[in-house]
Amino acid sequence: MSYSREEKDWLEREWAFRAWGRAGLLSTDDYRQVLAWEAGGVPMDLVVAALNAFFDRREKREKPRTFVALKHLDRDVVKAVKLREAVVRAGPGLDTHRDWAKVKAPLRDDPAAKSAFETWQRVQASAPSPESAGYLAHHDQEREARAALLVLAEAALGPSAQVLRGELHQRLEAADMKEGSLVWKRAWNHHWARLVAAAWALPLEGA
Repeated sequence: MSYSREEKDWLEREWAFRAWGRAGLLSTDDYRQVLAWEAGGVPMDLVVAALNAFFDRREKREKPRTFVALKHLDRDVVKAVKLREAVVRAGPGLDTHRDWAKVKAPLRDDPAAKSAFETWQRVQASAPSPESAGYLAHHDQEREARAALLVLAEAALGPSAQVLRGELHQRLEAADMKEGSLVWKRAWNHHWARLVAAAWALPLEGA
């Protein structure tokens, strides 16, 4: 697979977003790392998920390393790839009740939200291989099921959702993203899903 220009821009902007405006991916080593993931067929959404996992962990450290590079994400990229493969192997028998029990109330007690979560999990777990003729159609179905769950989770936030939107808007502007651009929309959707999921402790991989 080959990363599109938009996907590479997404990675650079996500880096700037999480590093609070730090210079983009300009080094030769960073470029080589992107080429390695590209050659390995790693989807860009998993790379971005790994980037967020790395920075989430880094922010919890008392004295985080000052120098960061894409090579530091590779361990998280490997974990993200293995997690996706495990979900596919699990099949429709995946235990959704255990995961839903971790969700915070009152969303946890909403039967509609629980049903949407279980639907999304079943669709995700039944994903065909990327080589399958129905892979893209199934991918769209999985995204729709996930979006339906997030709509319910967002609505349950009430007035606090507006506060989160304002904070995210400021963060994207600080990362020098142009509002309304493709990169802005992609980053907004990605980080908004993460914020909503975090608010309810929803186990959304890659959110």
